[in-house]
Amino acid sequence: MIDEAVLDFTPGSLMLLNAILAVVMFSIAIDLRPRDFKALAQAPKPLIVGLLSQFVLLPVLTFLLVMIVQPAASVALGLILVAACPGGNISNFITHRAGGNAALSVSMTAFATVGAILLTPFNIAFWGSLYEPSAEILRQTHVDPVTIAIIVGLMLVLPLVLGVTLNTKRPAVAARLRKPLQWISMGIFVAFIVLALAANWAQFLAYAGGIAGLVILHNAIALGGGYIFATLARLSPFDRRAITIETGIQNSGLGLVLIFGFFGGLGGMAVVAAFWGIWHAISGLALARIMSRTEAPR
Repeated sequence: MIDEAVLDFTPGSLMLLNAILAVVMFSIAIDLRPRDFKALAQAPKPLIVGLLSQFVLLPVLTFLLVMIVQPAASVALGLILVAACPGGNISNFITHRAGGNAALSVSMTAFATVGAILLTPFNIAFWGSLYEPSAEILRQTHVDPVTIAIIVGLMLVLPLVLGVTLNTKRPAVAARLRKPLQWISMGIFVAFIVLALAANWAQFLAYAGGIAGLVILHNAIALGGGYIFATLARLSPFDRRAITIETGIQNSGLGLVLIFGFFGGLGGMAVVAAFWGIWHAISGLALARIMSRTEAPR
């Protein structure tokens, strides 16, 4: 049974993944300056809509999907956990490729990362407890919200602060580092996921087929939900593209860290997060290609 399967992931591998995600976050943060946040403070509506889409709408839609499909407990909790994570580290790159508001995308990633300290553990515990099979896993697992907050802070918030500080104090250094660091960090991250999957290839193949369709549907709901929500909020197409992509590109790397750190590499959860990490890049780049064919009015 998938609920009883456990993927192999050593403590050393977990520490390496933490370090990689911190570098990825730093590479995003050196695109930011304090003035970017001031501009959004003067016109905060797109940012507020985007954060509501990510931390409220997506968990609600995910819970409805779980209640309709009634998947295995670990799969359901994997979907809920991914939906509870902040935006993924490739969302800014994809938004730029899509011709959307890249500044809004980067700022959403930054604010969502800080908000994740409280909102990620809350959403996992709240929505996971409402589906009885996954609630049973939560009852058997000691998930310490404070420890999750510390992990999120060290992995994501600290690199964010350091990156913004470097770009403010030493913009020339940040400019030289920006592109190489983004490509190198993403390359290392992808390579790490591939190697982790290779080490558990038999189990991944055994379960991925049944989960793939559900992850693809979940991702489509996330992208569609973000688009509709931004449309109902009457945002410009320029902002709407950013919110669509931010809602549909989740930080599955953080999800894997939490799964292996707190849930012992539980098979259903780990396969969901790993497949999300692969699929959202494919769907996001495909959507960006379609969107980029027309210029988005601002």
